[in-house]
Amino acid sequence: PRYPSPAREVGHRRTARPKMLSLASSYTAFGFAPGAAAAVLPARRVMIAAASHPAMSATGTETLDFTGGALRNNKDLTDTDLTRMGRRARPNIDWSNLRARLEVEFGFKEEELKQYDDVSKADLLKGYEMMQLCRQFENACNQAYMQGHIRGFMHLDNGQEAIPALIADAIKPGDKAVSYYREHTHALAKGVSPDAIMAELWAKDGGTCRGTGGSMHIYDKETNFQGGWALVCEQLPYAAGAARSILLDRQLDPDGTKDDDRIAVVFVGEGGAQNGRMAECLNAAAKENLPLLFIVIDNGRAINTFTPDVAANNDVFEQGQHYGVPGIRVDGGSMEQTLKTGRAVVDYVRTKGPAIMQVHTYRFQGHSPADPEHERGRKDEKKWARAEADPIKLFEADEAASGLDLDGALKSVKAVVKQSLDFARESPPPPAELAKELEFPDAPSTDYNARPPPAGADAITRATTDPEALATCEAHVAELQSLAKRGEISIADAVNLAVLEEMLRDPTTVCHAEDLQAGSSYNIPKLTQQTFGKLRGADEIIDEGHFLGKAIGEGMNGYRPIVEMMNTNFAIYAMAEISSAGNTFATTGGQFQMPLTIVGAGGTAPNQALGAEHSQPFHAYIMGIPGLKIGAAASPDAAYGMTKSMIRDNGPCFLFLPVKMMKETKGHAAVGECMPINKCKLVHKASDDAVAGGRAVTVLTYLHGLKECQSVLPEIQAEGLDIDLIELRSLKPLDMETIRDSLARTHKVAILDESTNSGGVGATVSALIHEQCFDLLDAPVKRLCMDDAPVPYASSMEVAVVKRGSDVVKAVFDFMLKKI
Repeated sequence: PRYPSPAREVGHRRTARPKMLSLASSYTAFGFAPGAAAAVLPARRVMIAAASHPAMSATGTETLDFTGGALRNNKDLTDTDLTRMGRRARPNIDWSNLRARLEVEFGFKEEELKQYDDVSKADLLKGYEMMQLCRQFENACNQAYMQGHIRGFMHLDNGQEAIPALIADAIKPGDKAVSYYREHTHALAKGVSPDAIMAELWAKDGGTCRGTGGSMHIYDKETNFQGGWALVCEQLPYAAGAARSILLDRQLDPDGTKDDDRIAVVFVGEGGAQNGRMAECLNAAAKENLPLLFIVIDNGRAINTFTPDVAANNDVFEQGQHYGVPGIRVDGGSMEQTLKTGRAVVDYVRTKGPAIMQVHTYRFQGHSPADPEHERGRKDEKKWARAEADPIKLFEADEAASGLDLDGALKSVKAVVKQSLDFARESPPPPAELAKELEFPDAPSTDYNARPPPAGADAITRATTDPEALATCEAHVAELQSLAKRGEISIADAVNLAVLEEMLRDPTTVCHAEDLQAGSSYNIPKLTQQTFGKLRGADEIIDEGHFLGKAIGEGMNGYRPIVEMMNTNFAIYAMAEISSAGNTFATTGGQFQMPLTIVGAGGTAPNQALGAEHSQPFHAYIMGIPGLKIGAAASPDAAYGMTKSMIRDNGPCFLFLPVKMMKETKGHAAVGECMPINKCKLVHKASDDAVAGGRAVTVLTYLHGLKECQSVLPEIQAEGLDIDLIELRSLKPLDMETIRDSLARTHKVAILDESTNSGGVGATVSALIHEQCFDLLDAPVKRLCMDDAPVPYASSMEVAVVKRGSDVVKAVFDFMLKKI
């Protein structure tokens, strides 16, 4: 037995002994949930377990302090006292406790549990070697950081090595691992080259990401190690998306995946697990029975803050109860317990569904080497933990380690770490031009009409789609195509047509949306779920960041997700995910493409009457995110052709549609044709006579501005004036060539901008024109942008904020009167 008696105990444990032994308190001491499990396990079995458990007694209240095998009574410090001091005791859990919980909560039978009772000497040595590799690697990183070889932020994992030992032991090469910014050891355990990891930290071209990621962004496509994400908890929905990709693989290729037992594993701290993303992903994992393991690294510190100071419940392993997701807590000070429990939990995820494994640890370093660590109790805790709760020291002192060549293992890993340092030192830095090369996976000028569908796509679609549902979808598509050819299709239906055509063409295309079954607000995802099923057509909870995050995980694993935003302003909830989508191709050194299309209605029309929250210029908010291609379509042909191109693009694209024109604006669409997503459109060309007489102005606009300008064009022409009306279909990258060609004719430009004076799209366009076309201007650029004030509901006030066609007329006249 792992813990036979107090006299043989190695390590340090404090446990408050209750005066009365109840069923609930027994479960509490065993790491169970009072009330939930207590009603399941017979009281007789609990009492038998308690009678043989050295840390439980029916008399007295004291704290036990085991140090180096010596028992010391310390009645002054209880668990509550430690919490008040900003410190924690090691959990009082042994294998019999864990076994019982696996039986009750996970449904393991006695015969099944026997296979986990023992860990072979060879596997224990491998686990120890991995722990030492992680410790020595992190120590080398710390030294290199102090010497200035590693820069920026770095987060070390010392004290938590039982977790990578588990990963190396139970996680297979095909499994997908998604971590956060403290991921060096997780990458090592997943099989990523120590040389490449160290070189990445040293910002060298030989690094995992060619020096583009650094310490917080380790990725390796070959070993399915998918980050390294810097924003707390953003990795959770990405991992859910990775798990969905496994299910999608099985759905699309049932014969080729009949023996597939892959899982996705995601790492999160107990502090980060208080984030709402955790609940959302538990819900998603339960709803779709995702093969997803949540490993909660419970070191008691949310950054450096003592987690109990900010979290009412630190038993993260119990969070899944509401969703039917089982959980268990294990003492990360015991590598052997962690391996035994982890093997069982991983097998559960492979065969049955999602689970939570909370590993209680102590982190020996601060959040990063630069942190002062003034938080209460931190310095005392570190000093104690290094002496008494080090998983490496505890294993070395354990009987299980007897007879193992620990010195040989340590010598071996030191050689590996030295080699990684030598490799990093000798590797060249990446070339400067690499940064620009990694901006987009596909060049903006790509012709998407030439991009073929995957091999065997039609056969896969027909084999995995209900024939009756497919026939209904094809009839709907044919009807929309007829409307497009007759010039009677709306913007909304044009996008729906593009989505369905691409989903029929390419079975790796999937769709996520709120209210998807009902077609959302504008029918953009209409018939997606009814035709292709719930995996390819996912109706989502109302949190844009959550389902966009899942789409990112799918995009990294071979799929082409389409995310419809019911209103693009709702994407404010997904700003973190949009930012990461834009950065991923570059941050991974070009390893992971991000074929992600976001489409939705938004913008601000005159007399919109939607109020401030629904009238924000979200397109301007995201202009500064690198790696995004941003478009705006104010006509059915643009909406249709650009949607198809964006779906086929291998990078993240965002298409904005005019919310007040979705159903009323109708026209033609070139069926089957993709449209460029890097070009403007000269919608109306000023007459040669007006140009020759200096009576022409270039007007740049997009979204509702196109309709506004078209509505006042006759008024402008009635005065003998004219305009080059250019629709800015590509907001980023901007088509400066078309703008320059027009300015070479008119020498005057006004911008009807559906964003604010400060930080708006018009500000960017104006700056570029002044920088690149200044020699063509006869007057300054005239910006007709929204005021910085929030957009009011009442039209009497809104007119002072939102610009419209009448403002364009005035601007054109002012140019002629030399008022500009």
